[in-house]
Amino acid sequence: MSTVGDERAPSGHPPSVWEQAADAFTAWRDGTASADELVRLMTPVLWHVARACRLDEDTARDVIQDVWVALVRRRAEIENPRAVGSWLVTSTRRESWRLRREADLARTAVPADDAAWDAVLPASEAAEDLAAQREDHRSLWSAVASLPERCQRLLRVVAFSDRPDYAALSEHLGMPVGSIGPTRARCLSKLRAALEAGAGSTQGGVA
Repeated sequence: MSTVGDERAPSGHPPSVWEQAADAFTAWRDGTASADELVRLMTPVLWHVARACRLDEDTARDVIQDVWVALVRRRAEIENPRAVGSWLVTSTRRESWRLRREADLARTAVPADDAAWDAVLPASEAAEDLAAQREDHRSLWSAVASLPERCQRLLRVVAFSDRPDYAALSEHLGMPVGSIGPTRARCLSKLRAALEAGAGSTQGGVA
């Protein structure tokens, strides 16, 4: 019985997505191609896995982004390229289940008397503040999407890592290690300008 990542197309048939993913992973790992093809092939599959675990769109998107970042860091651990599909699917399912369980527990938890928590918990943020944070989050990623593709790829990885692996980034982005820092600074400047432009247009549209 074949498993995910080990499926081979019958003779005379086009290669399955798992075979294509294995080839794309090999080319990326060997430095002969970027990871774009692997991302293109597997992201729809991972999206289906995350949504099947009943995650909302924003949470599913975050899970998939985290899984791709994890693959960048741990790709050397995948010795058999045909296992990359299984690795990605399993990682996505595990993280989705974890978040789903946390959400279920939060929904079914019995609330304690507010007075019992006052002495041990800091003051919580107001609903207005949380709404503003969500709007800032949407504005940020909208501004990122307006940047050149290389800036988007660089900032998306850096955003999920306090100490990014510059060697892995160099290979993933196809750029010298020494240019990552300056490029990151330029991309952040472009992002800042995009955010300021977006804020200006919003303010200008308010009556």
